Amino acid sequence: MAHQNGVPIKRTIRRQQLREMVPLADSTIYEMEQRGEFPRRFALSPRCVVWDLAAVETWLASRRSTPIVRAQSPDVRQRRSRPVREPGRVQAMASKTG
Repeated sequence: MAHQNGVPIKRTIRRQQLREMVPLADSTIYEMEQRGEFPRRFALSPRCVVWDLAAVETWLASRRSTPIVRAQSPDVRQRRSRPVREPGRVQAMASKTG
């Protein structure tokens, strides 16, 4: 890593390179940045934002090593519109009507 005036120069990546590394939507990345769950972007110019490559790679490594708890599936039988009925009840209802 190059040094200039005693300060290490960090390698940065632009949005397109970030998309190739992290397959998440821009809105998801933005929300995760706001919650402190993803490395923050910073502006190089008024029209150019970048991320620190080392920070993104560290984040990816931590995601690989820590399992993510998946969200629980909703109980579709409790839906108000188009509830899913159990198979045994459908056959019983059909035999009563027909």
